[in-house]
Amino acid sequence: MSEMITAAPRPAARPNFLLLVLEMRTYLALLLVFAYFAIMAPNFLSVDNAVLISKHVAINAFLAIGMTFVIITGGIDLSVGSVVGLTGMVAGYLVLNGIYIGGGYTVYFNTIEIVAIVCCVGIFVGWINGILITRLKVAPFIATLGTLYVARGVSLLLSDGRTFPNLNGNPEYGSDTFPMIGSGTVFGLPVMIWALIGVTLLAIYISRRTPLGRHIYATGGNERSAALSGVNVDRTKLFVYMFSGLMAAIVGIIIASQLKASHPATGEFFELNAIAAAVLGGTSMAGGRGRIWGTIVGAFVIGILADGLIMMGVSSFWQMVIKGLVIIAAVVIDQFQSRLQSRIALAQETEGGR
Repeated sequence: MSEMITAAPRPAARPNFLLLVLEMRTYLALLLVFAYFAIMAPNFLSVDNAVLISKHVAINAFLAIGMTFVIITGGIDLSVGSVVGLTGMVAGYLVLNGIYIGGGYTVYFNTIEIVAIVCCVGIFVGWINGILITRLKVAPFIATLGTLYVARGVSLLLSDGRTFPNLNGNPEYGSDTFPMIGSGTVFGLPVMIWALIGVTLLAIYISRRTPLGRHIYATGGNERSAALSGVNVDRTKLFVYMFSGLMAAIVGIIIASQLKASHPATGEFFELNAIAAAVLGGTSMAGGRGRIWGTIVGAFVIGILADGLIMMGVSSFWQMVIKGLVIIAAVVIDQFQSRLQSRIALAQETEGGR
């Protein structure tokens, strides 16, 4: 009687507790900083402080969402802070001065038109970054560092280094609603929070449900393999930098609207907060990995950390040190997680092949 020989079933993959902790690090960090400041910082749990933190988080989150897409493709965008300053100055200029077209005529714009123009400015700067990187093959770090200086310089030139004050708009031109962008509320929530919710849902949809999202991850995972698979790598990179520029323009508009003034120095070091939020949220600096929702949680960690340190009276110098350490720690942990995942995958393949 012949015996049937069957292959032994492969052992089930054993869960790794350390890897699980690393994957949940953003949520654990959020829980820790929230609990710490709730205990140590006075009035941290007040409603007014919660609204203030949410506004600060929203500003960082917009930039971090754009930065996440850029980093997933294996790039970096150092220009976003300067683009915030530039677009805020453009918004202030349009509200106050309009555009002189010659012959003694000046064209003034309503709020919607101002927002559209300023967003186009941000997209254009992102397009310049994308062209430098894809067509001229300039390294992302160098290309965006160059546009950082150019955008900041143009911001200074627009007003000769001065502030555009009193951006209350003019009812005659329909620009009097401009301050509502940064200070208005809808159903009890600030307008900027509703805008962030919309942008977050759009970004999640793009990343999870569209071919473009798959192309973004494929480009960062292995650019050559993606190109051989039919992915238009240059077009994908162009999109992420233009999207990042758009996010910076939105932040520039929000800040100018909140303050009812625009200053060319606005946005300095904003790129560091955006990078920190993205990396802390699980986006790999090596590219190919990242989640929008993780970035939002990372933005909350950075926002709560910054506001909590201020409420405790910590020096702004020490705040910069702490943010820098957070970025370094996030990158180190990400590298450790990648190596651990590789070792676990190799061990499972070896065990399964026996």
